[in-house]
Amino acid sequence: MTKDKFHITLSHGAGQRLDVFLAAHLSEFTRSQIQRLVADQKVRLNGTWTKASHKLQEGDVIEVKPPAEKTSFLLPEDIPLDILYGDEHVIVINKQAGLVVHPGAGVESGTLVNALLHRFPGIERVGHPERPGIVHRLDKETSGVMIVARSELAYNELKRQFKAREVEKVYMALVWGRLQVEEGRMDWALGRDPRFRQKISIRSRHPRSALTFYSVKKVLDEFTLVEVKPVTGRTHQIRVHFAAAGHPIVGDSRYGGQDKAKRHTRLYLHAWHIVFSHPATKSLLEFYAPVPPEFQEIIRSPAVP
Repeated sequence: MTKDKFHITLSHGAGQRLDVFLAAHLSEFTRSQIQRLVADQKVRLNGTWTKASHKLQEGDVIEVKPPAEKTSFLLPEDIPLDILYGDEHVIVINKQAGLVVHPGAGVESGTLVNALLHRFPGIERVGHPERPGIVHRLDKETSGVMIVARSELAYNELKRQFKAREVEKVYMALVWGRLQVEEGRMDWALGRDPRFRQKISIRSRHPRSALTFYSVKKVLDEFTLVEVKPVTGRTHQIRVHFAAAGHPIVGDSRYGGQDKAKRHTRLYLHAWHIVFSHPATKSLLEFYAPVPPEFQEIIRSPAVP
């Protein structure tokens, strides 16, 4: 931490929550970590302790202690992992649905990162200190294949491959209804929903380009099984694109409607296949994550002509 004392003025912090202000000025901490510092009485306001939700006023003085170094908030946890491949540079896992990738936004434990720290202790020195080893993400509700960097060389090279769109990703999804076009593309630009900031929308005021290709694999009674190839990697891209097309993913309570989602125990989106170059040897690596049993049960249903 480079600064441990803040003086609040009308133009600098007045009216803001204490935790919001500190999260904006202490970039090495997440907001949830700031809230923990406040709860642990590491933050003083005008010489005394207060709550993270306290509204700042002109003349307030904030002191944060200890100012010297960031405290590690990540703890190893013995959480089962399905390891598909591992060497000194790369780990490939089949992430289970329901597992958050890394701490943040109120989630501080029980994540993939906590599990990785238990299984591969040296990974704490790789990449970003709050999400070591993570070079890409899957939504909490999405299952399937993920790459994790185990060395700094791998971290930098894999981040480059994802940014350059050199990694091939293929998903399997069950969507509601029957698509009129068996092979197609969706290219709605995506960004934060102007009304509901926790959601992504095609009606964003600041959208970014997004491109998704799909092909129909099987038509069922209520659903369609599709193979999906996202070219870009925007947040919730596949879920929002299919919802915007009128065919939300089965089990998607955020974008598909609560009533339909309640009929199913999970989001039926699975990262099935990934292809990338090994960051050290440059050889092409290809992995498949087995489709989960509950997914297969629906897929085995009779096809509709």
